[in-house]
Amino acid sequence: MLPSDSGIFGQKKGSGAPVFFLHCLGLDHQIWDGVIDRLPDGVSAGVMGLRGHGASAVPEGPYRMGALVSDAEAAMERLELRDAVVVGLSVGGMIAQGLAVKRLDLVRGLVLANTAAKFGQPRPWEDRAAAVLEGGMEAVREATLERWQCRDAGVEEWLMRCDPVGYAGVCHAIAGTDFYTPTSGLRLPALGIAGSKDRSTPPDLVRETSDLIPGSRFALMKEAGHLSPLDDPDGFTAHLVTFLKEIGHI
Repeated sequence: MLPSDSGIFGQKKGSGAPVFFLHCLGLDHQIWDGVIDRLPDGVSAGVMGLRGHGASAVPEGPYRMGALVSDAEAAMERLELRDAVVVGLSVGGMIAQGLAVKRLDLVRGLVLANTAAKFGQPRPWEDRAAAVLEGGMEAVREATLERWQCRDAGVEEWLMRCDPVGYAGVCHAIAGTDFYTPTSGLRLPALGIAGSKDRSTPPDLVRETSDLIPGSRFALMKEAGHLSPLDDPDGFTAHLVTFLKEIGHI
């Protein structure tokens, strides 16, 4: 686990080929538990909690994408995860793109799940941040669950536990980010994973994002929504492990 003075939760399980997982907005690192439990022996799996989420500290917002990328960079170094495949879900995938651009020495490959290089226009994200700061997580509950299309009944309660300050802070980071140009300059193995029922990052958007990286692969998970590793941990792990084997990581 990362030192408590870092403010960022981080943990590593197993030993061997490093894989680093970044979660989505509104939940926490535990969304990866089902995938990590299914990984084969010989994988060192690291997780991090985004600032303002889960067990990580909740600094005052707004946050900037550069700070989220720096958090991930510091977590990987402290967990001794170098030359890793970084797996990012939603905003975690956006952070992964920024991390690869900044620190290619840490990132050997990318798995970009239910994510994009740019999540729409800034104003809706700024409005969402203002809504949660005024009305708490209840203000975004219905719309978020509709976009996610998740089959897990426990997700609603999980979302409601998110700190509004942390949620709003990350919304501001998303609003200010456009990685189309930086991501198109990356040259490394990459896999895009989309859920067929995802209304937040539809499959065409995920494919467009992964296609920015020459030679990337793409996988569509049928019946999965935005939270693909939670909707189908078996299917997600199968795609991940196949990718790790194809690029010689395991």
